[in-house]
Amino acid sequence: MSEPVTSDKTEKRSFWRRRRRPILGVGISLAVSAGLVFSTFVASPLPAPAPFDGPVPVSSAPAEMAVYAIPTGVTHRSAAFAYRGGSFRDKRDFAMTAVLVRHPKGDVLVDTGFGRAVARQLELMPAWFRMMTSYSLDHSAAEQLDAAHYDRGKLRAVYLTHGHWDHASGIGELAGTPIAVPAEEHRFIEDGGWITAVARTQNAKYEEYSFDGGPYLGFPKSHDVYGDGAIVVVPAPGHTPGSVIVFLSLPSGKRYALVGDLVWQREGITEREERPFIQRTLGDTDPEAVRVAILRMAALSERWPDLVIVPAHDRRGFDEMPRLPTTL
Repeated sequence: MSEPVTSDKTEKRSFWRRRRRPILGVGISLAVSAGLVFSTFVASPLPAPAPFDGPVPVSSAPAEMAVYAIPTGVTHRSAAFAYRGGSFRDKRDFAMTAVLVRHPKGDVLVDTGFGRAVARQLELMPAWFRMMTSYSLDHSAAEQLDAAHYDRGKLRAVYLTHGHWDHASGIGELAGTPIAVPAEEHRFIEDGGWITAVARTQNAKYEEYSFDGGPYLGFPKSHDVYGDGAIVVVPAPGHTPGSVIVFLSLPSGKRYALVGDLVWQREGITEREERPFIQRTLGDTDPEAVRVAILRMAALSERWPDLVIVPAHDRRGFDEMPRLPTTL
């Protein structure tokens, strides 16, 4: 009896039948994973917070107090990068801005934005980060202060909202000015790896401060810089271990909340939307703590609509501040 003849075509069909199931399984797994990732870009508001029913703090801000925005550049992103529910088509320039607070007891700079050496500083970052970071550079905060004929001897300190590269890029140009951070953030700068390399490798004099004051606007502790309610710092850990929010109360009655990177755009608070999964996984040390602080600020925004909320990378908040007049 003769052996059955098996054609090459039959063998190939048999080969692909044997492998179809595992290949199909891998394809389904990849599709499911991709779907889960992209689902984190879909709007998913955090639950509404309990209303804030505490008192509005009293401020005796001196008449000479003033606030100025000092834009130093932008990175080019989209709303989808910043918060869940944002559109990829909604292109936004993320602000890199310092804030000068004039005060008769000593001026304060909140963050520095980009310094002159930002291109060299980016070389300290991983290749994948450099590939996804497109930016435009303006004059640094130090350059703009000098162009405004500002007396740097009046600058008491630079208060960092946190130690990431784009907030500390210009500290090396402010030699001799203390860089004020909580102890937790100072440790993070020293041990935070590539994301704090810029803050760590510049010739900066760090000065630690503690939260020695009581509750403030729903936050459990506070640090009143001059004891007059004009500049009050509260702990808001989560994005980094020592992240802070800086509240400014002007003599006119106008108030700002410089929230750093608690959120990247205002919608994070007004719509209670956290960052998408990839961004918060890569960028936040404690996402749950971020959610707690977002809801605290959302409750304040509901109770106090005149409070100007200024995320560090949202140009709209800085547009509500006067610019530092310079000759540039």
